[in-house]
Amino acid sequence: MLERTRPPIEERLGRLRWPVRGRLGRHASGDERSRQLGPGLEFAGTREYVPGDDPRLIDWNLTARSNHPYIRQAHPDRGLDAWILVDGSRSLDWGTALQLKRDTAAELVAASSTLLARHGNRVGAIMFDRTVQRVIRPKSGRRARESLLAELKKPYGQDGDGVTDLAAVLALVNRLVRHPSLLVVVSDFMAADGWQPALRVLALRHEVVTAIVSDPRESDLPDVGLVTFEDPETGIQMDVDTHSPKLRRKFREAAIERDAALRKALRGAHASVLEMSTSEEVLPQLLRFFRESSALARRRPVAVRTA
Repeated sequence: MLERTRPPIEERLGRLRWPVRGRLGRHASGDERSRQLGPGLEFAGTREYVPGDDPRLIDWNLTARSNHPYIRQAHPDRGLDAWILVDGSRSLDWGTALQLKRDTAAELVAASSTLLARHGNRVGAIMFDRTVQRVIRPKSGRRARESLLAELKKPYGQDGDGVTDLAAVLALVNRLVRHPSLLVVVSDFMAADGWQPALRVLALRHEVVTAIVSDPRESDLPDVGLVTFEDPETGIQMDVDTHSPKLRRKFREAAIERDAALRKALRGAHASVLEMSTSEEVLPQLLRFFRESSALARRRPVAVRTA
């Protein structure tokens, strides 16, 4: 792997801001949009004045036209809760470009936790491999963010052999996170099938961003002769002759089909898709996602449902 001489990514974020599409603000000391009503700048409507209302909120123009006192309502700015779901399974211990997938995931987690902790938001994390290993409840403040980053850097072991049960992990997240929040799922999604319904259920209440961590060689097999491949999730090994053009073509076609099915499932669950490859630095990829998300939000604002 290349020796790193550049500063840590959390020191290179500048004044970037994570684009949040939904009205997720719910607690004080923040500046994200909320569904709550109260003093604020974002107009939410009017209602008739009732005794006890603050007279400073009276809409005098409407009151003069209707001969009845009316109150101007607004959506106050609030802080949101953000959860980062971090995949630590053994399939991330792979990389043929700039770094391992685990290193790319770690940089993304550091960047996202730093950005989301700004502006009074609270950030927590859920770390998993086959099952959930660690839960860190959302907190705000610089000390809480530094503690979170320290916890995220601690290694945690694989819980036995077998494929990651992402469906069970997402179902547990649905029980743990009760209020509408921003969820960032950082994974390579090499998991047992059947997680799609659980992700759709999560997206009904929360705003979900899925960060797919990948490596170029997962979709393009090189001609390197006879090699032994091992499934990183199960440990099963297989000897493969990569000299065969037919084998390499089928491998590439299968990888393309899998990637297309994965992205279709994620978007079908109403989750945003963030592409993360080991062949490029994390920050440029993150900037592209921010630009695309901001452009989409301007065209079609999305409201998070609370059902």
